Amino acid sequence: MRPGAGRHARKGDGSAAVKTADGPSLSGSFSADFTASIVVFLVALPLCIGVAAASGVPVALGIITGIVGGLIVGFLPGSSLQVSGPAAGLAVLVLEFVTNHGLGLLGPVVLISGLLQMGLGMLKMGRMFQSISLSVVQGMLAGIGVPLILSQMYALVDSKQLGTALKNIAGLPQLASDVLGDRQKIAALALGVMALVLCFVWRKVPAPLNKVPAPLVAVILGSAIAALPAIDIKKVSFGNMLDAVDIVGPASFNGIMDPAVLTMIITFTVIASAESLFSAAAVDRMHTGPRTKYNAELFSQGVGNTICGFLGAMPMTAVIVRSAANVQAGAKTKVSRILHGAWLLGFGLLLPGLLGLIPVTVLAGVLLHAGWKLFNPPAFVHMWKKDRGEGVVMFITTLAIVVANLLEGVLAGLAVAVILVALRMSRLTIRKATQGDTTRVELRGNATFLRLPRLIDELAAVEESERIIVDGRGISHLDLACRSQIEEWADQRRKAGAEYVEVLLPGDTPATPDHEAETAELDTAAGIGDADRQDPVHPAQQPDRAQLPVPAMAQGHSHGPQPHGSPYARQHQHTASAHQHATVHQHTAGHPAQYGVGGGAVNNRPGHQPAHYTTQQSQVHLPHHQVHGQPYASHPAYNQPPEILGYVPAQDTSPEGMTGQGTGGQGHQPQPDGTHWRPEDDWTGRQYEEGTRR
Repeated sequence: MRPGAGRHARKGDGSAAVKTADGPSLSGSFSADFTASIVVFLVALPLCIGVAAASGVPVALGIITGIVGGLIVGFLPGSSLQVSGPAAGLAVLVLEFVTNHGLGLLGPVVLISGLLQMGLGMLKMGRMFQSISLSVVQGMLAGIGVPLILSQMYALVDSKQLGTALKNIAGLPQLASDVLGDRQKIAALALGVMALVLCFVWRKVPAPLNKVPAPLVAVILGSAIAALPAIDIKKVSFGNMLDAVDIVGPASFNGIMDPAVLTMIITFTVIASAESLFSAAAVDRMHTGPRTKYNAELFSQGVGNTICGFLGAMPMTAVIVRSAANVQAGAKTKVSRILHGAWLLGFGLLLPGLLGLIPVTVLAGVLLHAGWKLFNPPAFVHMWKKDRGEGVVMFITTLAIVVANLLEGVLAGLAVAVILVALRMSRLTIRKATQGDTTRVELRGNATFLRLPRLIDELAAVEESERIIVDGRGISHLDLACRSQIEEWADQRRKAGAEYVEVLLPGDTPATPDHEAETAELDTAAGIGDADRQDPVHPAQQPDRAQLPVPAMAQGHSHGPQPHGSPYARQHQHTASAHQHATVHQHTAGHPAQYGVGGGAVNNRPGHQPAHYTTQQSQVHLPHHQVHGQPYASHPAYNQPPEILGYVPAQDTSPEGMTGQGTGGQGHQPQPDGTHWRPEDDWTGRQYEEGTRR
C-alpha cells in the first residue's frame, strides 16, 4: 500500500472521505458509478426492447434478461466493468428457433445452455475461447451483422421479414415495390432512416450533447414524431412484465431431445460464451482496472443464462456496446452495472406505458446501426491487406453463416483456418540432382500428408534412374503417411530391379562408405553448396562439429582466439585438452585435401568421412586455452572456408608440411599475395569493431 493510502483525506469543508488503495475516495467512486449506471441504463433500454422485437418474442422478455444481467451477473466475479443483457448477435438465432419450435421451448434451451456454460467454467475452459483465430472471430461478427441488417430492413418499413437471410435477400425487390405504393410505409421508412442517421452522426455533435446516448435520442425524437395525429405507424407492444414470465417446469422439457433443439443448445452455448469472452478481452483494453478472470466470467454468464432460462426469458451475453458505455462513463466498480439492472426493473414495473409510445421502425434503425458495426466492411479490406489467407478465412466464415447458420459457419471458418495453418506449416523443399545413372533426391522441411501428392509426383519422376538416393535427413517433421509412402516406393523400386536404392530418413546414417562421396559429386553437379544445405530454423539437424577433425596447426602459428567480445568469443571458448595440434594422414578414397592450415591438410566438409589423425598437444596456446571451456570443433563457424576463420590455404604439401613443420612455422602465416596477417585483417574485428586478437 502506498504511503497515505487508506487514510482520511480532509477536504476544505472539514468533511472526511475514505480513500481506497488505488487512490480515489469511496464517495467519489460511488458518484462515478452512479452516473455511469444511468448512462448504461439509457443505452440498454432501447437495445433490450429492440433485440426482443427483432427476436420475435415479447418485449418484456428482453428487459427481464437485462435485469438478470445487472442484478444477478453484476454481483458475480469475472469482469468488473462488463455489462450483460440480450445481444443483437443472437437475435436471428432466437427468431429462427421461436418460429420453428415455439416460445415455450426457449426457456429450457437457455437453461441447459447456462448449465453447460457453468460446467465449462468449472472445467477452466474459459481460456480456450481465446485461442480461436482472429479472422474467424471477425468473420463470425460480420456473419451475425449481415442477417441482422437484412431482418431489420423489413422492420424499418413495418413489414414482416421472411425468415432466413437468403429469403430476406430474395424478398428485397418485392419489399421495395410495396414501400413505393404505401404512404404509411414511406413514413415509417423516413422515421427509421432518421434514427439510423442519428446513430451514425451523433458523436460529431458538440459537447455536452454528444454525451447523451444516440439510441436514447433516436427513441425520444422518434416517439415524439410518431405521436403526431397524421402519422400512423406500428409501435411497441409491452404489456405487463410479470405476465411475460414463464417459469420452466418438467412439462416444458417435452421435445428437448429433438436433434434440431440439441443443436440449438450447443449453438447458444458456444456463441454466447465466445461473444462474452471476446467482449471481455475488448473491455480490458479500454481500462486499467482489474483484468477479467475468464473462467469465473464464463461461470457467471452460465449462472445468468440458467436464471434467464428458468424465467422463460431470452439468452444473455456480455454486450460490448453497453460495456463500452459503462467504461466511457467513468465506472470504477461493479456498482454501475448492478444499478443499471435496478433502473431497468423499476422502469419495467412502474412506467410500462411509456414503452408503448416507441415506434418499431426507430428500434429497427438503432439495430441497423448495431448490425453495420458488427459487419464492419473496412475490416475485410484491412484483413486482406494484412494477410490474404486470413482474409479468405474471414470471408468464408461470413458467407457460410449467411448461407447456412451461425454454428455451421463458425465451424466452416475454423476448418479453413486449420487447413491454412497446416498448409503454411507443411513446407517441403525437394531438390534433385542427376549424374550419370545416379539420382539424388534431397528432402527438407515438414513432410506431412498435405504434401503427399507432390512427394509422390517427385518420386515418380526419378523412377527411371538405376541408382537412387533419397536423403530425408533434413526433414524436421515426417508424418506416418509420408514415411510409409517413401518406404513403399523404395521397396517397389528394388523389386522392379533397380541397381541401387538407398533411403535416409531423420536419424539414419549412410549404409555405404561411398554415399558421401557420391553426395559430394552430385552436389557439385547440381550446384548445391554447404550454405544451401544448412537450416537455421532447425539447428539440431546440423552435424555435430565436436566429432569433426580438428585442423592441423603448425607450432607457433598465430591463430589465437577471436577478438574478445565478438560473436565468436561469446559463443566459443577453447580448452587445453580439446584444442590440439594434429599430424594428419589423409587416406580416405575420393576425398582430396580441401584445406591446409599451417601446412597441414584436412577434409572438413560436414558429413564426409573424417581423416585419421594423431595429436600432439600445443604448448604455445595452453595458457590461454586453460581459461576457456568449449572445444574448438564445436563452434558453428568451424565449417567455414579458412579465409573466413583467419587461416590461409597451405602452400606446402610436402611430408614436412603434413607434420605441421613446413610452411607456417613460427610467427605470422604468409598470405597468397606475400603479405602477412595483421590484427586489422580479422573479419570479426572489422565487422564488430571490438576487441583485439592475441
